[in-house]
Amino acid sequence: MRRIAIVTFPGFQILDVTGPVAAFEIAGRFRPDSYALHVLSPEGGAVESSSGLSLAAAPLDDRDYDTILVSGGDVARSMADLMRIVPWLRQATARRIASVCSGAFLLAEAGLLDGRRATTHWASCDHFARRYPRVKLDGERIFIRDGHVWTSAGITAGIDLALALIEEDLGADISRRTAQQLVVHQRRPGGQSQFSALVELGDGSGRFADLVAWMRDRLSEPLTVERLAEQAAMSPRNFARAFAAETGTTPAKAVERLRLEMARAALESGHAPLERVAEQAGFGDAGRMRRAFLRGLGQPPQAIRRAALARPLRRRA
Repeated sequence: MRRIAIVTFPGFQILDVTGPVAAFEIAGRFRPDSYALHVLSPEGGAVESSSGLSLAAAPLDDRDYDTILVSGGDVARSMADLMRIVPWLRQATARRIASVCSGAFLLAEAGLLDGRRATTHWASCDHFARRYPRVKLDGERIFIRDGHVWTSAGITAGIDLALALIEEDLGADISRRTAQQLVVHQRRPGGQSQFSALVELGDGSGRFADLVAWMRDRLSEPLTVERLAEQAAMSPRNFARAFAAETGTTPAKAVERLRLEMARAALESGHAPLERVAEQAGFGDAGRMRRAFLRGLGQPPQAIRRAALARPLRRRA
């Protein structure tokens, strides 16, 4: 029986807690008595989430836990509570420690991330990097493991993290069955890139929404910073600075992510040769596309296509 402590505080993001809880609970159905879940907070009792819904929690205690998982949320809402969690984390005994989203701030404040690779929600990366320069922040990743410490990106990435923890504990088969029960098609690899604000920009909001739409229509063409700046009626230097401030990524990375988005959709929905997909998405050739997939999604194009082709078989099973 592995005791899991899930640490919350007023203003926590409810899915940061309920997502992993559901994963551990379902894994326990396939392998009974695998997990005992404990929701903890500084005071105990009803803890109100950012949505207004509350969860019942027990007070922080001195017991040993297999895993401590710190949720994210509005970390500025109750600093007094957070400053009680940080010293508790410093002295807590656990086989592994993890965080979801901005929960990484608490691990970093406790010094648990010093010298380690870590991630958090893309929107908090700049603030996090300035506040904790000793942490090797990688804001591109869904989740990262460095030794016994795990960190994950925003909200739903907590489910990916929990599935990875389950796989470490109970094996790939239980993790896969848990994902299927959750109607999560496949656990995303930790190396998959966070897709930043480009999704939001593409829905008509944001300063560069029109530019992103223009980029999507021309992915097969060269999209240099100079060309993008000209389209935005800005100097290249000012454009690059403003675009990064707005989206959290550079113009070059934005172009690559849009190309990955297009290529992935083509691979999942059709049977076009890889070379043709690479040309249409603007990668030029299959080799360059493969390197971009490994860099951005953590797996090659062939794996994406195989997984897509296997989906109907899983549904019939």
